[in-house]
Amino acid sequence: TLLCLEPGADYLLLLSMHHTVSDAWSMDVIQRELTLLYAAFTQGHLSPLPELALQYADIAAWQRQWLSGTILETQLAWWREQLAGVPELLTLPTDRPRPAVQSFRGASHAFTLPPELVQGLRQLSRSQGTTLFMTLLAAFQVLLMRHSGQADLVVGVPVAGRTRVEVEPLIGLFVNTLALRSQLADADGAPLSFHTLLAQVRQTVLEAQRHQDVPFEQVVEALQPSRNLSHSPLFQVMFNLLQASETPLQLPGVAIELWEADDAVAKFDLTLSVVEEREATIAALEYNTDLFDAATIVRMAGHFQTLLAGVVADPAQSVATLPMLTADEREQLLVTWNDTVAEYPQACIHELFEAQVARTPDAVALIFEDQQLSYAELNSRANQVAHQLQALGVGPEVLVGLCVERSLEMVVGLLGILKAGGAYVPLDPSYPEERLAFMLADAAVAVLLTQAHLRTTLPATDAQVICLDADWPMIATQPTTNPVSRVQPDHLAYVIYTSGSTGRPKGVMIAHYALAAHIVTVCRHYAITAQDRILQFAAFSFDAAQEQIFAALASGATLVLRSQTLWDGSEFARQVSHTGITIADLPPGYALQLVSAWQGARPTFLDQQVRLVLVGGEAVRPELVRQWQALAPKVTRLLNVYGPTETTITATVGDLSSYTIAAGAVNLPIGRPLAGRQAYLFDPCGQLVPIGVAGELFLGGEGVARGYLNRPELTAEKFIANPFGEGRLYRTGDLARWLPDGNLEYLGRIDQQVKLRGFRIELGEIESVLSSHPVVQEVAVVVRED
Repeated sequence: TLLCLEPGADYLLLLSMHHTVSDAWSMDVIQRELTLLYAAFTQGHLSPLPELALQYADIAAWQRQWLSGTILETQLAWWREQLAGVPELLTLPTDRPRPAVQSFRGASHAFTLPPELVQGLRQLSRSQGTTLFMTLLAAFQVLLMRHSGQADLVVGVPVAGRTRVEVEPLIGLFVNTLALRSQLADADGAPLSFHTLLAQVRQTVLEAQRHQDVPFEQVVEALQPSRNLSHSPLFQVMFNLLQASETPLQLPGVAIELWEADDAVAKFDLTLSVVEEREATIAALEYNTDLFDAATIVRMAGHFQTLLAGVVADPAQSVATLPMLTADEREQLLVTWNDTVAEYPQACIHELFEAQVARTPDAVALIFEDQQLSYAELNSRANQVAHQLQALGVGPEVLVGLCVERSLEMVVGLLGILKAGGAYVPLDPSYPEERLAFMLADAAVAVLLTQAHLRTTLPATDAQVICLDADWPMIATQPTTNPVSRVQPDHLAYVIYTSGSTGRPKGVMIAHYALAAHIVTVCRHYAITAQDRILQFAAFSFDAAQEQIFAALASGATLVLRSQTLWDGSEFARQVSHTGITIADLPPGYALQLVSAWQGARPTFLDQQVRLVLVGGEAVRPELVRQWQALAPKVTRLLNVYGPTETTITATVGDLSSYTIAAGAVNLPIGRPLAGRQAYLFDPCGQLVPIGVAGELFLGGEGVARGYLNRPELTAEKFIANPFGEGRLYRTGDLARWLPDGNLEYLGRIDQQVKLRGFRIELGEIESVLSSHPVVQEVAVVVRED
């Protein structure tokens, strides 16, 4: 179709051909022939083109006859061997879940490779006996590996298919597709050097070209891969290197400008095309817009160029350590999103409480059922316990066990231990006797605080046992004044035991400065005031309980202890309304039960009273957020809080109140690092991963624990030197990725650890115990949440 835009001046020639009758080579033929024909016809001459020796139909008939029998089977056998056991899917990180059926909606991002970079790539190719195509393909495979985490991958590559001179002047579809497989790690899983990968790619390309005559569809038919409408078989990513036409379209008396048509189609998840033009080398990433955002592809283009520069600079380097992040992205990951420096008082945690006692001595500090204590009363009782403990030799770095049920004595005992200068070890009385015995022995507990009705259920111990209820007449003889201790901020505040994969629980050692800094941080972040009433929900042996207790007592708020019995939806609503709770921290599973129960009868306290609900301790399910948002609270915010015990309770916070959940999403953001915390994501080789790419989460900052009690080897394994600054980083074992807005998205675990109703469970610990039974030969433990 010839469109006249301005008579005698501007015209637009539209030429549309289906791919089944043409390919890129054909376009060059058409361009060359159009130039010759136009020049001839405008001069009144006949066509100067010679008659074709062959037609496309002749080639089709020849191929059917030649490509059969032994020849076909020999070629197919090579492809079967080459692609045996190939991964079904290249799992690149996407911005949205993969739809059940491909729509092929697409877009493209073009970028120019600097001439000096291209020149360096050409020199490298010559020195390695490869072509520029092979070098670019190998670098593209490194990009895919670093984004997906897969070392075994397949990339589709088109070949012209014009292996005989007779077919070169024909217009038609001769192009074929080769599925090129590469292994970017050796048999032991160690990443290859780029030199080694390039040699492998060279061999693979040459072998594939020798077996290129088999149409791709026949290769697919022979391999019989599992078919899925959501992605193409064998490969989902393509690479192509093209050269600009050597005979550009030139028509006598006409100024020609080629217009690129954006057909908004993506044939694969991702296609990298590189075009060698006379003055520049242009690359373009065509992508499926159902999967990727434009910003993601722009970042990926930057990663590719950084990789290419790294390859030129040091081709002997491991493919796992080649530089990939752009300078801007590195600055964003290391500085912009981790600029969390904050000032904290250099104090012990009980000193924050004592300062609050001085400010509001008569305010209600603690409520449990029908009992309550003012700040002054709570302080006096805790002081008496502290003096009693000091008389027994408790001081800095002395561990004191605390095994009590939820009660006023629980908080009195906790503060008393801290005021005496010791560190408390919470012991859940519901734990099995064997576990309690191990914890008491491992911690070498000097004194054990408990309640009289629990004493007979406790394991035998050498510790001196004091019952906070039955022995209170003795304790009450002690002074009520604040005791003097030698405890400093770097001394231990508590040791909390968590599950261990070897079957041995491990005690996490948290110092005063870490706990005090954290409490100051969350009080600021949650804007806690003396008017708040905070629900103490978590089990005392769970680290979230420490935040609930001290955030209240350091800010003048009232701490409300829930009863021993877990409330259902209606009872929770009644209790919260009755006690005036304004802040609640709940396990996600329990919170989901509550909001499910409230869908039919929405409690009014969400509008009038409760201003903040925190959920954490395990992954938050999208269903919880959807149901929460359906309640449409006008006042109450829903925050997702995340943090392992080893980094002092909460490390990151994300607001889910109005978060938009994508269709099919299973993971939700855990937010940004709190003040004084840093978060880094590393791949298995210790390299920072880009935005959007999964990596293991490492946490740093004020909250990092001293380590594990009596476990120096495990401490050295899990707590490493911070490569970007002072202090140490804790490797969480959690998989996460940075979202473009600076939030972290939790993706799961790299090991067998699970979270169940807020409790951290090492499946390996259970397996270890079961395998010790004499009749058990093999064991596997999984979680079922049905």
